[in-house]
Amino acid sequence: MKKIYWVIRIIFIFLLLVFIGNILEDKRPTVTINKYTFNLYVAKTPKDREIGLSKYNNIPQNFGMIFLFDKPDFYSFWIKDMKFPIDIIFIRNGRIVTIHKNVKPPTNSNENPPIYRSSEPADIVLEINAGLSEKYNFKEGDVMRLDNV
Repeated sequence: MKKIYWVIRIIFIFLLLVFIGNILEDKRPTVTINKYTFNLYVAKTPKDREIGLSKYNNIPQNFGMIFLFDKPDFYSFWIKDMKFPIDIIFIRNGRIVTIHKNVKPPTNSNENPPIYRSSEPADIVLEINAGLSEKYNFKEGDVMRLDNV
Protein backbone atom coordinates (compact mmCIF):
# COMPACT_ATOMS: atom_id res chain seq x y z
CA MET A 1 0.00 0.00 0.00
CA LYS A 2 2.83 2.41 0.87
CA LYS A 3 4.55 1.55 -2.41
CA ILE A 4 1.47 2.49 -4.46
CA TYR A 5 1.14 5.75 -2.50
CA TRP A 6 4.72 6.72 -3.33
CA VAL A 7 4.36 5.77 -7.01
CA ILE A 8 1.20 7.88 -7.31
CA ARG A 9 2.90 10.76 -5.50
CA ILE A 10 5.97 10.64 -7.78
CA ILE A 11 3.77 10.52 -10.90
CA PHE A 12 1.75 13.49 -9.60
CA ILE A 13 4.90 15.55 -8.92
CA PHE A 14 6.30 14.69 -12.36
CA LEU A 15 3.07 15.74 -14.11
CA LEU A 16 2.94 18.93 -12.07
CA LEU A 17 6.50 19.84 -13.08
CA VAL A 18 5.74 19.17 -16.75
CA PHE A 19 2.61 21.33 -16.51
CA ILE A 20 4.47 24.20 -14.81
CA GLY A 21 7.26 23.98 -17.38
CA ASN A 22 4.75 24.30 -20.22
CA ILE A 23 3.12 27.31 -18.59
CA LEU A 24 6.46 29.06 -18.05
CA GLU A 25 7.57 28.40 -21.63
CA ASP A 26 4.35 29.96 -22.93
CA LYS A 27 5.06 33.09 -20.87
CA ARG A 28 8.09 34.16 -22.93
CA PRO A 29 7.79 37.88 -23.82
CA THR A 30 7.16 38.42 -27.52
CA VAL A 31 6.25 41.18 -29.93
CA THR A 32 4.46 40.59 -33.22
CA ILE A 33 4.50 43.08 -36.08
CA ASN A 34 2.45 42.08 -39.08
CA LYS A 35 2.91 38.30 -38.96
CA TYR A 36 6.50 38.29 -37.65
CA THR A 37 7.12 37.44 -34.00
CA PHE A 38 10.27 38.23 -32.02
CA ASN A 39 11.25 36.80 -28.64
CA LEU A 40 12.22 39.65 -26.37
CA TYR A 41 14.88 40.68 -23.97
CA VAL A 42 13.13 43.25 -21.76
CA ALA A 43 15.10 46.27 -20.54
CA LYS A 44 13.55 46.49 -17.07
CA THR A 45 16.00 48.58 -15.06
CA PRO A 46 17.77 51.86 -15.79
CA LYS A 47 21.03 49.88 -16.09
CA ASP A 48 19.38 47.50 -18.62
CA ARG A 49 18.26 50.54 -20.62
CA GLU A 50 21.73 52.05 -20.53
CA ILE A 51 23.48 48.87 -21.68
CA GLY A 52 20.78 47.63 -24.06
CA LEU A 53 22.01 45.18 -26.66
CA SER A 54 25.64 46.32 -26.34
CA LYS A 55 26.35 43.45 -23.94
CA TYR A 56 25.83 40.95 -26.78
CA ASN A 57 28.13 40.14 -29.69
CA ASN A 58 25.01 39.30 -31.71
CA ILE A 59 21.45 38.12 -31.16
CA PRO A 60 19.38 35.46 -32.93
CA GLN A 61 17.34 36.71 -35.90
CA ASN A 62 14.04 36.13 -34.09
CA PHE A 63 15.05 38.15 -30.99
CA GLY A 64 14.92 41.80 -30.05
CA MET A 65 15.10 44.08 -27.05
CA ILE A 66 12.15 46.13 -25.88
CA PHE A 67 12.18 49.32 -23.83
CA LEU A 68 8.87 50.19 -22.16
CA PHE A 69 8.15 53.72 -20.95
CA ASP A 70 5.39 55.02 -18.68
CA LYS A 71 4.35 57.80 -21.02
CA PRO A 72 4.94 58.84 -24.62
CA ASP A 73 7.89 61.19 -25.09
CA PHE A 74 10.89 61.84 -27.35
CA TYR A 75 13.31 59.25 -25.95
CA SER A 76 16.92 59.31 -27.16
CA PHE A 77 18.85 56.21 -28.19
CA TRP A 78 22.40 55.69 -29.30
CA ILE A 79 24.48 52.62 -29.99
CA LYS A 80 27.56 53.28 -27.93
CA ASP A 81 29.64 50.11 -27.45
CA MET A 82 27.41 48.11 -29.84
CA LYS A 83 29.03 45.27 -31.72
CA PHE A 84 26.49 44.85 -34.54
CA PRO A 85 24.07 47.04 -36.51
CA ILE A 86 20.40 47.24 -35.54
CA ASP A 87 17.05 48.66 -36.58
CA ILE A 88 15.46 50.94 -33.96
CA ILE A 89 11.66 51.02 -34.03
CA PHE A 90 9.73 53.64 -32.06
CA ILE A 91 6.11 52.76 -31.18
CA ARG A 92 3.21 54.68 -29.67
CA ASN A 93 -0.09 53.15 -28.63
CA GLY A 94 0.75 49.93 -30.46
CA ARG A 95 1.65 51.54 -33.81
CA ILE A 96 5.06 52.18 -35.36
CA VAL A 97 5.83 55.91 -35.53
CA THR A 98 9.49 55.90 -36.63
CA ILE A 99 12.01 53.34 -37.90
CA HIS A 100 15.75 53.97 -38.02
CA LYS A 101 17.09 51.26 -40.32
CA ASN A 102 20.55 49.71 -40.37
CA VAL A 103 21.99 51.80 -37.55
CA LYS A 104 25.69 50.95 -37.51
CA PRO A 105 27.91 51.02 -34.42
CA PRO A 106 30.81 53.49 -34.30
CA THR A 107 33.93 52.30 -36.08
CA ASN A 108 36.18 53.30 -33.19
CA SER A 109 35.81 54.08 -29.49
CA ASN A 110 36.70 57.78 -29.96
CA GLU A 111 33.77 58.36 -32.29
CA ASN A 112 30.62 59.80 -30.73
CA PRO A 113 27.66 57.83 -32.04
CA PRO A 114 24.64 59.77 -33.30
CA ILE A 115 21.50 60.03 -31.21
CA TYR A 116 18.28 58.56 -32.61
CA ARG A 117 14.80 59.83 -31.76
CA SER A 118 11.31 59.35 -33.05
CA SER A 119 9.46 61.85 -35.23
CA GLU A 120 6.68 61.96 -32.62
CA PRO A 121 6.38 60.84 -28.99
CA ALA A 122 6.76 57.08 -28.39
CA ASP A 123 6.14 54.85 -25.38
CA ILE A 124 7.93 51.71 -26.62
CA VAL A 125 11.20 51.20 -28.43
CA LEU A 126 12.14 47.92 -30.10
CA GLU A 127 15.64 47.05 -31.27
CA ILE A 128 16.09 44.19 -33.74
CA ASN A 129 18.85 43.01 -36.06
CA ALA A 130 19.60 45.43 -38.88
CA GLY A 131 17.79 44.74 -42.11
CA LEU A 132 14.80 42.96 -40.63
CA SER A 133 12.55 46.04 -40.86
CA GLU A 134 13.31 46.18 -44.57
CA LYS A 135 13.08 42.41 -45.07
CA TYR A 136 9.65 42.21 -43.39
CA ASN A 137 8.49 45.51 -44.92
CA PHE A 138 7.75 47.20 -41.58
CA LYS A 139 6.50 50.74 -42.01
CA GLU A 140 5.09 53.62 -40.00
CA GLY A 141 1.52 52.87 -38.95
CA ASP A 142 2.03 49.09 -38.70
CA VAL A 143 0.40 47.59 -35.62
CA MET A 144 2.39 45.63 -33.07
CA ARG A 145 1.18 43.26 -30.36
CA LEU A 146 3.00 42.53 -27.12
CA ASP A 147 2.49 39.26 -25.28
CA ASN A 148 3.70 38.22 -21.82
CA VAL A 149 5.59 41.45 -21.16
